[in-house]
Amino acid sequence: DAGRTQTKLCFGSENRYLIFYRGQRVVMKRKRTKKNIALSSRKSAAPEDVIPGIIIEDVRPSVDGGKYPVKWIAGDPLTVKADIFKDGHDVIAAAVEYKKKSDKAWQSVPMKFLENDRWSGEFVLAENARYLYRVRAWMDPVASWMKHVEKKCQSEASVKSEVLEGIVLLEEARRLSKGKDRERIATLKGSLKRTSGISHDVLALIRSSEFQKFLGGHSLRRLESLSAPLELVSDRRRARFGAWYEIFPRSQGKKEGVSATFKDCIKRIPEIRQMGFDVLYLTPIHPIGVTKRKGPNNSLVADKGSPGSPWAIGSKDGGHKAIHPELGTMEDFKNLLKAAQRAGIEIALDIAFQCSPDHPYVKEHPEWFFHRPDGTIHYAENPPKKYEDIYPLNFHCEDWRALWEELKSIILFWADKGVKIFRIDNPHTKPLGFWKWLIEETQKVYPESIFFAEAFTRPKIMKFLAKAGFTQSYTYFTWRNEKWELRQYLEELTQTEMKYYYRGNFFANTPDILHEYLQKGGRPAFMIRAILAATLSSSYGIYSGFELCENRAKAPGSEEYLDSEKYQYKVWDWDREGNIKALIAQVNHIRRENPALQGYDNLEFYDTRNEMILAYGKRTPDNANIIVTVVNLDPNHAQEDFVTLPLWKFGIEDWQTYQMRDLLTGEKYYWKGPRNYVRLDPKAVPAHIFLLKK
Repeated sequence: DAGRTQTKLCFGSENRYLIFYRGQRVVMKRKRTKKNIALSSRKSAAPEDVIPGIIIEDVRPSVDGGKYPVKWIAGDPLTVKADIFKDGHDVIAAAVEYKKKSDKAWQSVPMKFLENDRWSGEFVLAENARYLYRVRAWMDPVASWMKHVEKKCQSEASVKSEVLEGIVLLEEARRLSKGKDRERIATLKGSLKRTSGISHDVLALIRSSEFQKFLGGHSLRRLESLSAPLELVSDRRRARFGAWYEIFPRSQGKKEGVSATFKDCIKRIPEIRQMGFDVLYLTPIHPIGVTKRKGPNNSLVADKGSPGSPWAIGSKDGGHKAIHPELGTMEDFKNLLKAAQRAGIEIALDIAFQCSPDHPYVKEHPEWFFHRPDGTIHYAENPPKKYEDIYPLNFHCEDWRALWEELKSIILFWADKGVKIFRIDNPHTKPLGFWKWLIEETQKVYPESIFFAEAFTRPKIMKFLAKAGFTQSYTYFTWRNEKWELRQYLEELTQTEMKYYYRGNFFANTPDILHEYLQKGGRPAFMIRAILAATLSSSYGIYSGFELCENRAKAPGSEEYLDSEKYQYKVWDWDREGNIKALIAQVNHIRRENPALQGYDNLEFYDTRNEMILAYGKRTPDNANIIVTVVNLDPNHAQEDFVTLPLWKFGIEDWQTYQMRDLLTGEKYYWKGPRNYVRLDPKAVPAHIFLLKK
C-alpha cells in the first residue's frame, strides 16, 4: 500500500515484518528464497567487532562528544578521565595517547584507577598548536595471572597448573623483549620453574621487587580497545589571562575637532601600561566612507566636520588593508606596534567584515553584496535601526569562494604586520561555518593568533561561535548585577562543560553599552564593577572613559553614551577629578602577582546571607595561593555580613587562626573558624581582595 500515508512499517524479526495499516496490526511473513537463505547463512561479525572486549566511555574533557575541539593552554597539565571496564575479574590497564595533529607518532602516559571504574591520566601540552588525544585500554594477562595466583596461594598448598600458565606468559614476554630485559625475564622464568608450584615459594617470588619491576615494564596485552580521537586547541597564555583597554585611536589627542594620530597613541602607552593593561584594543583604523556618513549622536545627517563611524569601512583611500590617512601611515602603525611591544602590551585590532558604499569592493566586486530588485545594494538595518553607511556582505553569493578567500587575506595581511589578536565585530551576523574555516586556516599559519567574538546575542549562537573556534567571547556580565544572577551565570561559565570551550572576557563597558548600574551608581559603581570583572574572570576589559567614571547617557533608558566618540572626535582629560586609575592599576597588579587570579575555571562561591554581599575565591591546585574576594554590590550604602569559608579545602582546621591580608588596603585580619564578619562601605573601598595565609 505504498501510495497511502496511513501505512507504518516497523522492524520485526529476521523473516517477519510488523505493519500497522490504518491502526490495525498486520503481520506479514517474508518469503524464503535461495537468496534469503544465502544472506541469512553468511558468517556473523566477531563479537569484538560489535562490542569491544574492554569498554571505554565518557572520555572527558570533550565538547559535544568530540564534535568540537576542547580549548586548553600550552604548558598547563591536562587531566583526561574515562570510564573503563570489562566483564569478569581480569586486571585491565589504560593510557592516554596524544600527539600534535600534524605529527604521525603518538605519545603515551599511563592512566590510574580512581573509583567506580573511573580512570585518570595527565599530560602537558608543550606547544601552542592543535592536538589529538585518545584513550587506549587493554587486559593485562600477567597482572591478571598474578592476581589469580596470589589468591589461590593463600588457600591451596600447590599451584602447579598456574605456574605452567605463568611460564608460558613469561616466555611470550621474553620473545617480545630485547637485550637485558630478555635476559632478566629468562631468569624470572627459571625462578618460577624452580618453585615446583609450592604456594609459599610462588607467593614469595611474585611479591619480590624484581617480579614487581617486570610487571610494570612488560608489553603483553589482550583485548585492546581504543576510543575515538578528540581534538584539542592548545593556546598561548594570553588566550586565558589578560587585561584589555579599548580606545578610539582618533580620540587620543589634545586638539578639539581634529583626529589624533598613531603618534598620539604612542604617547599614551606609558599611562596605559602604568594602569596595568596587557592588551591595547583599537577600534577600526581603516579609511571611513563619506556616503550616508553618520553625524554626532548617531544622527542620519553628518555635520561638515563629522568623521563618521570607524565601522563604515572603505573610501577612495582604500579598504580593509588600508589605514585612515588622518591616523598616519603604515610605518606609523608599525611604530605603534613596536612601542606597545616594548611596554609589554599587545595590540588587538577590530575586524568588521562590512563595507561603506565607498569601499573599493563595491565597484570591483558588486556580486559580493545583496541587491534589491531595482539593482541597488541593500544597506544594513535592524528595524527600527538603519545603518545606511554600511553594506553587509553576502557570504552565500555565487562567488562566495573568492569572497571568503579575500576576507581571509585581510586577517593574514594584518598578522603579517605583527597583529596576533583580532576582535571580530558581530560574528553572529555572518555564517557560523565561515568562522570555523577562517580561524582554522589562520591558525595553520599563525597558531598564536587569538580571535575574540563580539557577539551579544542568543546563548546558543554565542556558544556555537566558541565551539567553532573563537578563542574568547564577550559575555552577559554587563547585565548581571544581582548576587543570584552573577553566581548562576559564573557557575554556568566555569563549572559546566562550557569551561572546555568558552572563555568569557568580562568587559565592564563597551562603546555600545553603558549600563544603568553605572549611570546611577556613580564612582562606587565603577569601582565595584571593575573589581568584579577583574577577579571573577581571568580576562577582562574596559572601554576608555570607564576609568574616568564617564556615565552620561544619550537619553533616559538608553545604554548609548552621550556624544559618543563612535561618531565624533573627542578630547579627554585623562586625569580629571574622581577617576579610579589608581584602583585599576592596583587591581591589575594584584592579578599579576597572584597566580590564582590567572585561572579561569577555578572559581568557587562562598556562603553569605546578605543579598548585597558576594563572596568568592580562587586558588592554585596546591593551595599555595588562595585569594578570597568579598564585594559590596550596593553602590549607595554600607553593607555587612558573615562570610563562611570551606576551610577543609584550604587545609585549615576549624580551631586554627589564619591571616587574611587585604591586598587593596594592606590591612591584616586574623580569622578563626569558617564564619567571620565583614563590613564594606562603597564610599571608601567597596571590596576586600584577601590573600589567605595559614
